[in-house]
Amino acid sequence: MYLQFPNKFDWIMSESERDLMTTSIHDRRYWLLLAVCIASFLEPLATTVVTVSLPQIQRATGASFAELQWVLNAYVLTFAALVLTGGALADRFGRKRIFIVGLWMFIVASLVCGIANDPFLLIGGRAIAGTGSAFMLSAGLALLVQVFHGKERVRAFAIWGVVVGAGSALGPLVGGLLTDNLGWRWIFFVNLPVCLPLLWLSHWSAEESRDPQSGVIDWIGLGSFTSMFMLLMYALIEGNNLGWASPTLIALLVVSAVLLAIFIRVQLRQTRPMFDLSLFANPTFTGASIVAVAIAAAFFTLLVYLPIYIQGVLGYSPSQTGLALVVMAVPLLVMGPVSARMAAVISPKQFLPFGLLVIAGGGILLSLVDQYGATALYAGMIATGIGAGLINGELSNVAISVVAPERSGMASGINNTMRQLGFGIGIAGLGAIFSADLTRGLAQYDRSFVERIASGDVTAAAFALGDDAVRATDAATATLASAISGLSLSAAALAAVAAMLAFLLIRPAAATKATQERG
Repeated sequence: MYLQFPNKFDWIMSESERDLMTTSIHDRRYWLLLAVCIASFLEPLATTVVTVSLPQIQRATGASFAELQWVLNAYVLTFAALVLTGGALADRFGRKRIFIVGLWMFIVASLVCGIANDPFLLIGGRAIAGTGSAFMLSAGLALLVQVFHGKERVRAFAIWGVVVGAGSALGPLVGGLLTDNLGWRWIFFVNLPVCLPLLWLSHWSAEESRDPQSGVIDWIGLGSFTSMFMLLMYALIEGNNLGWASPTLIALLVVSAVLLAIFIRVQLRQTRPMFDLSLFANPTFTGASIVAVAIAAAFFTLLVYLPIYIQGVLGYSPSQTGLALVVMAVPLLVMGPVSARMAAVISPKQFLPFGLLVIAGGGILLSLVDQYGATALYAGMIATGIGAGLINGELSNVAISVVAPERSGMASGINNTMRQLGFGIGIAGLGAIFSADLTRGLAQYDRSFVERIASGDVTAAAFALGDDAVRATDAATATLASAISGLSLSAAALAAVAAMLAFLLIRPAAATKATQERG
């Protein structure tokens, strides 16, 4: 159903003029798709663009490895915590309005990050950027659901999936080129000339829509969920420093569990909950949520840690590292359109687990980098890119298709929350494994040396040791390769377990309902 024009214009327009304007707005759907895709491209780009610049950021700000993890995770944390709020705000106050508010927040945050001289200001700017991205993405997907239907929606989400995947995979290349040629601050400043014109495009192309039955914002639920996720991420990131059996860490985990219980209780008592737990009574929705967590924790987390190996062990520059990671982007771009055709004839019950198994296979190949070096690296990156490209866009379509269109803001919010939960858990959890392996393998060196190695700055760290530089370089590169191998194997195991659970949970009948959205 196309958008209707206000009655106040009827007396000044002929019937043919009204038809022409209706057609014009209908055509604006594709400009809206462009606006949402650009914003969605910036969201994962803002995460992965930082990965190749970590050595430069570490040198400029003196950040520890834990602080570098927070530079990444502050963005992910606020995104995951507030994407639900973004969906609720969009449903209540208007999807177009919340989309534009989020865009303004992202612009301000990019400026703050670009001028930051210490890790704390940088982390704060990243938190603001995550909030803006949460609003943009949840409201943007809801806007698309309102104007695209049937087969056109499938194509729109396939395009969106390609763009999001490309943003993740191309981030290191963009970051490397900017860092080598203009300096690391430009990985944030570059957002300004992109986002300012996007403000006009989104204002012109989008028509306001909202859920007339939307209730008040669930602030207790928001507070308990945000606090729970923040404490959990803090526990995972600081676990190696605090000690995994320490009273402080145990207390953090217990409080996180209590906050989760409070959140669940509050949501169950709400008539219109922020996080509609009743959706998880649908096994297909639960299976799709598990896939969302797994693809982020396995595939997208690898994009964060592989540049450390590529720069630290293979000795690539930031630009060369970004170029190497393009092999992950190519399968994403190719498999997106292929995915739309395959998903039209293959049930999500088989399709989504298959994509995860391909990612798991790629993770196994990557785990062989300590033996086969660049050969295993490139083979693994291609395989994981194919697996992620197969299911990235279709996953969102399956998750949103199980709810009524007026609740699309809620569905997109939950789906993206699960993705960001997976990403945050992947960065923190797999990062803890990575950090522990490095610390154990380099136990003979001081903490500052290990911190620099963890950012991929092997040459500079070893050079600072003087006469011991050669031996330190050999030890650092061997330990880095081993740590990345263990991290990749963990990611593969996670993807494989998730594939099994998704296959068991997704029901053929419910999957068919999602397939019917294709027309």
